[in-house]
Amino acid sequence: MSSSIRQWLTTALLALSMTGTVWAQGQEATIRKNISERIPQIPKIEEVTRSPMPGLYEIRLSTNEIYYTDAEGNFLIQGSLIDTKNRRNLTEEREAKLGAVDFNTLPIKDAITMVRGNGKRKLAIFEDPNCGYCKRFERDLAKVDNVTIYLFLYPVLGPNSVEKSKAVWCAKDPATAWSDMMTRDQAPAAATCNTAAIDRNTEFGRKHKITGTPTLIAQDGTRVPGAISTPQIEKLLADASK
Repeated sequence: MSSSIRQWLTTALLALSMTGTVWAQGQEATIRKNISERIPQIPKIEEVTRSPMPGLYEIRLSTNEIYYTDAEGNFLIQGSLIDTKNRRNLTEEREAKLGAVDFNTLPIKDAITMVRGNGKRKLAIFEDPNCGYCKRFERDLAKVDNVTIYLFLYPVLGPNSVEKSKAVWCAKDPATAWSDMMTRDQAPAAATCNTAAIDRNTEFGRKHKITGTPTLIAQDGTRVPGAISTPQIEKLLADASK
């Protein structure tokens, strides 16, 4: 191939690439404009990207919620995008990725640490003492061994949750106080100490949009909202260890 032909091809490919970029930027602007104007109450659109499905675009909101739309923003779809060929829930995978938390950024000093067995596996949990789902979850968690648990008191269900969290944090043995309260309905006696850690937990949770309890964070950063069973906890820990 002569140098002149190579140069022409290079120029043509560069032009096509630039055209595609400009077109994509224009399309993104159109989607943002139309949806924001037509649905003004929608949270801020943080990102617009092509989805794996031709003609469908993913919209990520400031709340990390995922929606889908067409190239003009004329239609808005809420729900899961399923890859039937590979049997994958693409929306679920994307939300899990967006919700991931770097385990190394967790303020471990503000957690109640519980070591079971060899403690090799690690799991962080945000819980409210008045959360019924948390109490059910604690019964399943009690069956898991060889794990280090970092419990972050996260009182989001009202003033009484705050008071109970403070009593647990200030107890002589916070881990036992928590277990007794959640699995035996034995509330710890009121005590006073420095409870700034609970405030920091609340601030951390809000920053990372932890909106419900229990919320689990595995060592690989995977976030799981809600109470899960013992087998599901074991699978989460096994997957995080790979």
